[in-house]
Amino acid sequence: MLRTEISKVVAGEAVTICGWVKTVRDSKNLSFIELNDGSTFSNVQIVLDKTRELGDLTDALQTGACLKVSGKAVINPNNNKVEIEAGRITVLGKSRDDYPIQKKHQTLEFLRTMPHLRVRTNTFLAMFRLRSSLSLAIHKFFAGRGFHYVHPPIITGSDGEGAGEMFKVTTIGHSLKYKTEEEYNKADFFGKFAGLSVTGQMEGEIMAMSLGKIYTFAPTFRAENSQTARHAAEFWMIEPEVAFCELPEIIEIAESMIKFITKEVLEKCPEEIAFFERFYEKGLTDKLKNLVSSDFAKIDYKDAIKALEKSGKNFNYPVKFGLDLQTEHERYICEQLFGKPTFVINYPKDVKAFYMKQNPDGVTVAATDLLVPGVGEIIGCSERETDYNKLVAEITSRKMDIEQYREYLDLRLFGSAPHSGFGLGLERMLMYITGIGNIRDTQICPRAAGELK
Repeated sequence: MLRTEISKVVAGEAVTICGWVKTVRDSKNLSFIELNDGSTFSNVQIVLDKTRELGDLTDALQTGACLKVSGKAVINPNNNKVEIEAGRITVLGKSRDDYPIQKKHQTLEFLRTMPHLRVRTNTFLAMFRLRSSLSLAIHKFFAGRGFHYVHPPIITGSDGEGAGEMFKVTTIGHSLKYKTEEEYNKADFFGKFAGLSVTGQMEGEIMAMSLGKIYTFAPTFRAENSQTARHAAEFWMIEPEVAFCELPEIIEIAESMIKFITKEVLEKCPEEIAFFERFYEKGLTDKLKNLVSSDFAKIDYKDAIKALEKSGKNFNYPVKFGLDLQTEHERYICEQLFGKPTFVINYPKDVKAFYMKQNPDGVTVAATDLLVPGVGEIIGCSERETDYNKLVAEITSRKMDIEQYREYLDLRLFGSAPHSGFGLGLERMLMYITGIGNIRDTQICPRAAGELK
């Protein structure tokens, strides 16, 4: 079916386009259809002159219907926009009177109940067009700096984070046949425990020890029973790993990446950004432009704790050296203390993952989180520990299964090199760029505890 994309319609042309009916305005002699085919955020107006022979228009004037329209592209003198005077309309897919996407129901909570249809709304058309552009910008950033794109496995035998919150992969299912978990796993498909990956970092480190600079961009999974607006059971992570790179250098890469991809989205998606600014976050455009043009703040963890203690704020969670920062603390630091994205550096080792490089003080690690206003943490970053004995001691002290990390430990025995990396959650970045407050509204079909459609 040959057709012209709505985004490429030029006045004076004879065109044929296909798309879905967004809205309809009907009068005695004229009808107006807002049509969209996904090639642009803006709709194109179809003008139907009912005094002409256009056939029965009943099905064509249904919100949600899919149409093929042939006609002439003209300029509307009232708004100087291109619209199409219809000469022929074919209904490719009928809709119904009970089409559920109606304006009076369009709360985000309601739309989450129908992920198969919500993309037809302006919010989700904008979101997923922007998500596509953001993903391309990420690839463009790394490709332009000599990084290799690698593809980590989805099924893994190790918990890269040491958190133990993994989805188990099995072909056996429920069974009373096996007396122990070890016996069950041995009889399973892989002959050992298998789960969905929580991170591509382990494989990323392997690849960086040969390719030098790599990044992964893949789905990851966490089986934590969390119902917060920032957590999902399935989400996409960008995880670069860089050999011969210490913490200051990887922080510089992280800041450059955030600025680059934000600038790309501002340039490629101005209509979508304007939409989110109008309906979800006032001042969004200025916020993003300021991010691109200003240096990020940096503060040591111990100084951040002191600032929180002196703030006079009545936080819900305690503030004390040695405790991890909660979202309310993170947002105070980047919103109130600095008013811009902020790197908090040198966290206590006990609140961070086992693989982070221990600082000479023996208490903290060479790690940082990037905090952004409105969201909190969006990047977790660290230099990796290269000392074999320190890694073994850390794995042992945390009562982790050391056998799961034999190959990872081997990297420290055969030509190890200083290296660093970070993880950026794609969906959290989308929350920041759009002003959307819930991670479930950045995903096609959100995955969370008790939520699977």
